[in-house]
Parts: sequence; structure tokens; C-alpha cells
Amino acid sequence: MIELKEVYYSYSGINALRNINLQIEEGEAVTLMGPNGSGKSTLLKIINGIVSPDSGVYRFNNEEITSKKLQKPEFSKLFHQKIGFVFQNSDTQLFCANVFDEVAFGPRQMGRKESEVEKRVNDCLELLNIRDFKSRQPYHLSGGEKRKVAIACVLALNPEVLVLDEPMNGLDPRTQRWLVEFLVGLSKAGKTLISSTHNLELVHEISNRAILFDENHTVVADRPTERLLEDIDLLKRVNLVDEYYHQHEGNEHRHFHDHRFIHHHNETEYQ
Repeated sequence: MIELKEVYYSYSGINALRNINLQIEEGEAVTLMGPNGSGKSTLLKIINGIVSPDSGVYRFNNEEITSKKLQKPEFSKLFHQKIGFVFQNSDTQLFCANVFDEVAFGPRQMGRKESEVEKRVNDCLELLNIRDFKSRQPYHLSGGEKRKVAIACVLALNPEVLVLDEPMNGLDPRTQRWLVEFLVGLSKAGKTLISSTHNLELVHEISNRAILFDENHTVVADRPTERLLEDIDLLKRVNLVDEYYHQHEGNEHRHFHDHRFIHHHNETEYQ
């Protein structure tokens, strides 16, 4: 469904992505992992057509996606119906006077009849359990409520692919759990999910494949999620986790940090 071949991208001459080659199949649940500034968000923007590569090729459903094509209203409309993007900061995509109009904005822009728009909006509000919010102003909602509205806005177009940039960011544990279960449900329903996240505790639940970036803005690993999470040395090397290691042997519990502290229950020894 999605193919990137030898993709490079830079901001004002500073590399953001270097020689990216990957394919994502229909129905996959994929997570992008890596330290801040490694290029995850930039790649998601390329996939969603917000920016175009400096060089290389991006294909969606075997058709090359270019900035020239995306400037054509009819092509852009069809493309953005197929791929929905949930921004890391919900305030970035919420701008209407009330939640109903917010969720209705996309279908209206696509020229849907108002009766169909109303049905789509009500279905999405029901799906995300936010029907009581439809007359409220988005900027008065909590962070978790805004995230639900942002997702409803995207789902109102019924996209084939859902792209989420750090979807767990800023959410309380209960809302994180709700979102994990919601994304799992979408995946089981056949949606293609592409997320970025720093949350190593939840990544294995929302994806079965993980693509790891390093600080050189390139892909250093592409593996089943569980296998990648087991490679602690690699995660340390790309600066995604601190320099620590946990080992449980009987009653002994050791933590290895940068300064190699070893904790033996109530006493601490420095080596």
C-alpha cells in the first residue's frame, strides 16, 4: 500500500530523513520509534502528503505521490480521503466553533450531502463516546477529550490509513488505555495504522511491527515489535532508553546506570 524508496528530506539544509526505504502493507499496524528529532514526524507528514521528499519516491497504492499532483484539487481530495492524520498537538487541527462542526468539516469539504454529513458525525461521536460534546467549544475540552475529537474528525472521512503522531502524548493513564484498546479495535477491523511513539510500555499493544530511527535520521531496524523491544543494546545505542539494565536473580535486583550503581536491597555500592 505504501512504498518509500531512497527518500531524503531536509529543513533549511539540515537533514531530517536520509535514504529511507520501506514498504507498509494494507492492514498492518506499524510503529515508528526513535529519539526526538530522528525524523519520525517528518516521515508521517510525507506519508500524509503534508510535505514532499527532496528526492526519492513515495508511492501510495502503486501511484507516485508528488507535490505537483497534490496541488490538483481533485487528486488531493481523493488522496486525503484515504489517509487521515492525527497531529501530536490536537489544538493544531481543531479550529471550529463547536465539536459537531469540527467533525463535519472534512465530509463537508468533500462535498457530502448534509444528511450524510450528519449521519457520519453522529456515528463518529457515538463511536468515541463523545456525543455529549457536540455543542461544546473544542478549546474548552481537556487534552484527552480534544484527542478524541481529533480522531473523530479523521474517522468521519472513513480513511483506509490512520496516521497518528505521538497519540499517547499528554494523556492520563486511563485515556491512554482507552486509546490503546480503540486502536486495537480499528486494527482488527482492517484499518492500516501507522503511529509514532516514545511509550515503550504500550508500543507492543498498538503494533506488530516497529521501525527504529537513529539520530542520523535513518532506519536502523525494521522488525516485529516484540523482537525490537528485546534488543536493549540497540535501544540504548540509538538513545531511546537510558543506560540501564534490570536483572532479577532470586532476591537480587540490580540496576545498571551510566555511573554503574548496583543496588542490593537497602545498600548501594558504587563501582
